Amino acid sequence: MGKTPGDLILWFFMGLFLVFSVLIGWLLLPFLSTLVLAAVVTGIFNPLYRVLIGTDKIRPSFAAFITCILIFFILFIPMFFFFGILSTEAYTLYLYGKSAVVSGQITSFLESSETIDRVNLVLSNFHIKFTAEELNRSISELGKFVGLFLFDQAKIITSNLLTFAINFFFMLLIIFFLLLDGGKLIAFIVDLSPLPREQDEKLIQKFKEMAGAILIGNGLAGVIQGVLGGLVFALFGLNSPFIWGVIMAFLAFLPIFGIGAVIMPAAIYLFLTGRILSGLFFICFYIILSFGIEYIFKPKVVGNRVKMHTLLVFLAIIGGMKLFGIMGIIYGPLVVTGFLTLVDIYHASYRKMVEPSQPVAPL
Repeated sequence: MGKTPGDLILWFFMGLFLVFSVLIGWLLLPFLSTLVLAAVVTGIFNPLYRVLIGTDKIRPSFAAFITCILIFFILFIPMFFFFGILSTEAYTLYLYGKSAVVSGQITSFLESSETIDRVNLVLSNFHIKFTAEELNRSISELGKFVGLFLFDQAKIITSNLLTFAINFFFMLLIIFFLLLDGGKLIAFIVDLSPLPREQDEKLIQKFKEMAGAILIGNGLAGVIQGVLGGLVFALFGLNSPFIWGVIMAFLAFLPIFGIGAVIMPAAIYLFLTGRILSGLFFICFYIILSFGIEYIFKPKVVGNRVKMHTLLVFLAIIGGMKLFGIMGIIYGPLVVTGFLTLVDIYHASYRKMVEPSQPVAPL
């Protein structure tokens, strides 16, 4: 049976629509990171916008403008100073590692004690042996690597301040129109989608919840842990407290290791240099801070909105950062959220359509 003219027209239209969908995606691809950030930041500041327009004295356009101004002062100004300080401290850390100053105390301590002999006695069962000089070199290389990496990242941004400023103001422009017409955009996407409305709304709601949980919950938790960790490093006289605070703020996004990847090595460093009480304080500080954030702060801020296994969140963030860079902290969990939401929709609506029907037992 041949195709009717109506079928040919439909297939031609679908092919044409697919071609232009690919072209519009290709056209917007260079702005993907800016668009995603703008959408996430809009979701965070949308309650403030709603409060402003709820007064009935401020027009929506002026309320959106005020919200964008606040975003500029809350985000852009701190980031401007942040990258300047980061660049300076990162280079200092690199110089410490390069000159082995960071671990000179460790070498002296180990060489004047029996620590190396005791450790090597245990490691001899595995045919492994190391010296204080090797430990000194390893720690120095670690400090040099971390410092140089962060210095290069900060240098890229600070040397392209004009590009950074243009992208930020472009993001503010997108946020302005999303605040005004975000509802219309969502309605357009829902109407365009062939899925039932309730499934589209479920997908959009899950994305909103995950984005809010990542940036509001994990973001605030990361800032708190990074600031407190940096202050403790500064109080105990450890080098580059700002840098280590930044690293801890990012590590706080990881649900398994977290800031322990920095705090515990610092505690070991203090033990090796003979500062036993300081090392014990670091361990207690890590336990109390981690417990307070994970079991008190996050449940109050995030609640039960994000139901995702801890290991899956960890893999999503690590995989996202490997594929997309620093933006992977957002992209990774969002991709996993989309997949898990589609799995829920499949089980609720489509599983019975795919699985073969059970044969009826004979009487």
